[in-house]
Amino acid sequence: MMYHAESFAKLGFDTYLIGCKGSKPILSLTSLPYIRLCYLSESPPLVMRMPFVLAAPIKILYQIVTILYALVFDIPRPPEFIMVQNPPSIPTLALVWLVGGIMGSKVMIDWHNLGYSILALRLGQTHLLVNIAKRFEIIFGWSAYAHLFVTNAMRNHLEQEWGLIGHKAVLHDRPPSHFHKCPPLEVHKLFIRLGRSISPSLTEFLPSASLPYTTQLTEIHGLPPDSASPASPSLRKDRPALLVSSTSWTPDEDFGILLEALELYESRAREEARVLPRIWMVITGKGPLKDRYMAELGCTSLWLEAEDYPLLLGSADLGISLHSSSSALDLPMKIVDMFGCGLPVCALDFACLPELVRDGINGLVFRNASQLAEHLETLLTSFPSSPALDSLRTTLQRALQVPLDVGPHVHDHEHQEGADWEWGSWSENWDRIVKPLVLIDPERSS
Repeated sequence: MMYHAESFAKLGFDTYLIGCKGSKPILSLTSLPYIRLCYLSESPPLVMRMPFVLAAPIKILYQIVTILYALVFDIPRPPEFIMVQNPPSIPTLALVWLVGGIMGSKVMIDWHNLGYSILALRLGQTHLLVNIAKRFEIIFGWSAYAHLFVTNAMRNHLEQEWGLIGHKAVLHDRPPSHFHKCPPLEVHKLFIRLGRSISPSLTEFLPSASLPYTTQLTEIHGLPPDSASPASPSLRKDRPALLVSSTSWTPDEDFGILLEALELYESRAREEARVLPRIWMVITGKGPLKDRYMAELGCTSLWLEAEDYPLLLGSADLGISLHSSSSALDLPMKIVDMFGCGLPVCALDFACLPELVRDGINGLVFRNASQLAEHLETLLTSFPSSPALDSLRTTLQRALQVPLDVGPHVHDHEHQEGADWEWGSWSENWDRIVKPLVLIDPERSS
């Protein structure tokens, strides 16, 4: 939603971003004069320690009060548009529907997934609360001024099953324009900052570092320690392959697949004559299953500031996605971010993944740990000069350098992205698909 808010503000809309406190907002968001941040207060700590069945209704009541207060009192005049991301669905969809109806605001729903499908991971598909949540989502999400979908599959499903009313368009997620492949100098500066947070247990595994002249991935040659002359660092030839995965540690991502694949890779690296590098597996994010999996994986986990996250992706050699989708209708934002940084991926296969990952073109798709281990072996053989990995990188770089042709589609509210794989920045996609909906009222012009 931060990127939506930024896009509205750049058009001159007074934009109020309502949400819970967490990581810092993106830097470009806080620098815009039309942005106002409205933070919702958290539920009391006692509620967080209660069993789910007791805590859920209390949290919902607390959210109703805080969200209504923000919508009614924190915003000085009735907004022209209220945009809400789904999920979460309860109670947000009902509150936006209510306030939008009373104030005459146009409600826009950004469908990223189905809330009831996430609840079903915890309670099971047939649970009474899951059925209630689904009915809630249908009733309050059925009608809106505009529906934005993260995939074509989600649009088709909701149109056919729920009969949505309102303007409908697919807005595939894209990262903002500042996501990019990092040159060695940026990699060097990043790992000088991150060096202090690297676990001491990795010191024997990683190449030795002597900050600020040498990091685990980069080095500066030919300068005495007291030299003040500028020098450009280069990537170390003995560096490990840096693999990155981002997760919220929820049940729809099985990190047991990654654990088994890494064990298979290590076994093959010891047995085979081909040169396979060491792998430095970095996992970012936080969530309910983090402690369990980190104990099993023995990987480095980093929680990065917002401005460092794209730099880490831009410094990595390969991304890993284990997202399987609770609804089989959404796409993992982590892959979008990786592609924005020119980072190829190995992604777990599921129904609508081909809308984003083209197997053998911008990444490789796997269905089990054995296939993932084979992909790692293929892509990392002869690292850091790996022809297979370089081929995927070249495809991504070529796509990132070709801007989308937004002209012919600027007034086409029902436009879908073509069948051929294409890219483009967040702003290009948003200007092509959402901008016409907020600057022109099609109902008045028809």
